[in-house]
Amino acid sequence: MSSVMGVCMDEGTECGKAEDVVGSHVEDAITFWAQNISSCNDLLKLSCVLAEACPRAQAAFGKLDFNKIYGGCFSEDRCWYRCVVQRMINNEKCQVLYIDYGNSEIINRSEIVEIPENLQYPSVAKKYRLWGLRLPADQNLNMFDQGKTFLGSLVFEKAIKVRQKAKQKDDTILVQAECEKVDIGEEVAKAGFAEKYRSPGSTEDVEKREDAVQNQCKKMRAPAQLWVNKPGHALCNRPRVFLDPVAAPARNEVFAGNRMILTKDKTPASAPVLNRGLACVRDQNLAEENDIFEEEKGAHRKENLNLLRRQKELELEVEHLKGELQIINQEKEASRKRAEHLEETLHKYIGTKMRDLAANVKVLKEIRHAKKSAGFGEQLSQAIKLVTEGNITVPCSLEKLQKLWTEYDLAQEVIRLCENVDERDELITKRNEVQQNLYSVVKEFILEVDQLFICERSNMLQELSVSLEMIYGQVCEVNDSEEVFQQFLKWKCAKIEEFIDIRNHTDAALRILTDLFSSILKCFDLSSEAFSDIEEVPGNVDEALKEAELCICKELKTDLTEHDEKEKGIIKSAYSKVMQKVCQEQDLITVIQKTYLASVEFKKEAEQWLNRTPNSDNLLSIKKAVKSLKAQLRWKLTEKNNTEESDDYSELEITRIKEEIAALRNKLLQEIYREQEEYEKLAYLVQKWFPELPLLYPEAGILSYMNSGGLLSHSLERDLLDAEPMKKLSTKRPLVCSEIQDQKVLLKGYSVDVSSEAKVIERVAKYHRAWDQQKEKSSLLQLLFLLFCKSDPLVYLMVPYYPGASLTAVQADAPLTLEETLKVMKGVAQGLQTLHGANIVHGSLHGNNVFAVNRKQGIVGDFDFTKSEEQRAAADTMVIGTLSLVSPELKMGQPASPASDMYAYGCLLFWDDKVKSLILNLFRCDRLTAEQVLRDDCFLLADAIPVPSQLGEEHEPPKEHDSEKTDEEEDAVNSEKNAVNPTQ
Repeated sequence: MSSVMGVCMDEGTECGKAEDVVGSHVEDAITFWAQNISSCNDLLKLSCVLAEACPRAQAAFGKLDFNKIYGGCFSEDRCWYRCVVQRMINNEKCQVLYIDYGNSEIINRSEIVEIPENLQYPSVAKKYRLWGLRLPADQNLNMFDQGKTFLGSLVFEKAIKVRQKAKQKDDTILVQAECEKVDIGEEVAKAGFAEKYRSPGSTEDVEKREDAVQNQCKKMRAPAQLWVNKPGHALCNRPRVFLDPVAAPARNEVFAGNRMILTKDKTPASAPVLNRGLACVRDQNLAEENDIFEEEKGAHRKENLNLLRRQKELELEVEHLKGELQIINQEKEASRKRAEHLEETLHKYIGTKMRDLAANVKVLKEIRHAKKSAGFGEQLSQAIKLVTEGNITVPCSLEKLQKLWTEYDLAQEVIRLCENVDERDELITKRNEVQQNLYSVVKEFILEVDQLFICERSNMLQELSVSLEMIYGQVCEVNDSEEVFQQFLKWKCAKIEEFIDIRNHTDAALRILTDLFSSILKCFDLSSEAFSDIEEVPGNVDEALKEAELCICKELKTDLTEHDEKEKGIIKSAYSKVMQKVCQEQDLITVIQKTYLASVEFKKEAEQWLNRTPNSDNLLSIKKAVKSLKAQLRWKLTEKNNTEESDDYSELEITRIKEEIAALRNKLLQEIYREQEEYEKLAYLVQKWFPELPLLYPEAGILSYMNSGGLLSHSLERDLLDAEPMKKLSTKRPLVCSEIQDQKVLLKGYSVDVSSEAKVIERVAKYHRAWDQQKEKSSLLQLLFLLFCKSDPLVYLMVPYYPGASLTAVQADAPLTLEETLKVMKGVAQGLQTLHGANIVHGSLHGNNVFAVNRKQGIVGDFDFTKSEEQRAAADTMVIGTLSLVSPELKMGQPASPASDMYAYGCLLFWDDKVKSLILNLFRCDRLTAEQVLRDDCFLLADAIPVPSQLGEEHEPPKEHDSEKTDEEEDAVNSEKNAVNPTQ
């Protein structure tokens, strides 16, 4: 407390504003709480309201809110007052502040209750601090208590005039306080309980000591308390902190020396001794008279103060009575208006009553007509019936079928891994037995499923799920008990019975009213000959009207679509249980359908291969035919060479031989394609039915074909093709161009040895499988054949040839427009997505390895299959102009990744403001993936492009550009070749 708190002027505090307050609590020698004098009536009413509301109020449970106002029971008088929680002592006790008086205490948590919202208004008492004072830094506890007692003697329950100076951040108001023209701050400072300091921004000088000394007597004779503790008084019904009983003696001790002593004038020094004695007697008498006068003066002053206090009380009472009189007058005026309105209403009562009743009856008719065909909860009830009756059960043969299928797959896998010829026959026999059993169970399962109407049931459940989800929304967790449905149906029946009962009461009330009106009509019918006695006039019309009105209103208010929280919980649980059963049955149907389709396929093919084993006779026959054609072709090629070298050279003879060679090549290619088809059939049978075929027919080379992904062909040889060497591009590896079925192709030669051959075939097969999943839609360059050279340790890879279609060549010859660029680069992104989805990193994406076919289809070229990802990424062809396509992480030694491919893709992307944001996202550390790039807005706006086939499509080669030739030569030197402009 010795440090001075920062002072800030509050916008709501007017500097210099004065008000009259009454002290209610003292915190220390310079801080006190006070209430505005005008709040007397408010406190009285508040006490009455709290005394009535708090005993019946709900206790404050859970975590107490420190910013909320509660009701608290004061321990001194057991009365209720408004309070806020300051801190929690433990789970049972907490410290509270009584905001309307300023004092605080520790009470039980059970003595704190919630109060209504209309009592949640700001506190009546305010916290004040004496302006320009602070507590001494070396003040001890005894001095602190004395200072607190001293300030209490000056302000507690006394009328004080305060003048606001400033407001601190904790809402404490700095004031200059006076009581009976006594400056309280000066008195506290003079008493030594506080020290003065100059407040920030203060311009007031310290008052002179002489003025303080003159005011001490007035302070010692402070007026009596203005707020007397009387029963029923507003300020008496509050929690108060009683002052220390030693306060008064302490105060008297402090100021005992300030009494003024009356003295007489001094006599001359030469006076006789007798005169001096008389003077002493006279002075003594004067002192006694002076004491008597002072006592009388104090009594008169006390009486005056009592009169002033009584006057204030009477004035407050008069103000209170004036307020009550005003309220009475207002109530009287309101009663007069109600009486006038009632009198006016009585004149039209019957007409108004009947008109309102008729309007309600009309509304009731419309509601009943609208809800005539609508059933309460019928949809959910039907759903419960649907999922509990007629649901699909697990077929009896399903479990047995799944077990046999697992056993069959295991038997096939054992045969596939078998390398011992002696064990092979035994394994095949065992597999055939399992196959026979599986075939029998499959037929049984198919017959059983055909009787279940699975499709109809699945569609029904799907429609039910969609309709219920639209009505009830999200599901909640429920247990596996069926009691949820019983609870819902029981609640629904009770609800319907209640509603029917309400309707019956309405019908009965209206029927009684109709009968009464019929009787009244007969009484007032002058044309009727029957005379009726007055006593026979039906009575209780008022009661009938009232009953009919009540019944109609009750039915109108009864809405079966509105539910309380408990009813909503019942409905939600029933709905969630229905959805749970729907999902369970749909999952079962999905399993049954998948198993059914697999069983039908198995049965269809098993009937063909059951008790029968395929052979390689057709394949060997085709190979024999291929071998014969190859021999004929070699003979014709030799004949052509001999004829061209002979002296009697004949053009006609050469032309005839070339035609025969072309015909033989076509026949050879057709037989090779037939061989590929036969390999495909055998490979399918190996994977699906007969894994023993490679063991039975090792000479057929089935495994080598399968390991290469269907690309490897031992029958096709480079020497048998009409190949034209690409000399400019063959500086490092053989590269020749040929034509197959009117499609130009390239044969790229790779030098391999025994150790690298298997790795190359593995990479080629992995790439080809990625292409084969989507084929042309994969946006990858197709691999056609993989063939070996008998004379050299080379393996040739055959790919389509797109002359002049590389991105570098196209941009050099006729740059793509923005629309064309987006279409091409969208295809490139699709190709990268295909590779990355197959866990392949390209690592060699550059301008000569990306194709813009017909300026609208982007294709990603293949790469050097003899190199690893890191070796491909480190090649010096990874540049475009002066810009390196190698990502920063690769330069730092990290391995190649899909992210490094996307970095190179971003460098290749056409630089334009419309795709600038996309390019920036490709150069970040957390750059976009190919899938995310395809979802970018710029590619979504690109028109859909029909994908032409890569093989068999005619491409008109453009004229080679000079820059294109340069790129080709550079690409060849760097051994990254694919075609004339695409490189690998």
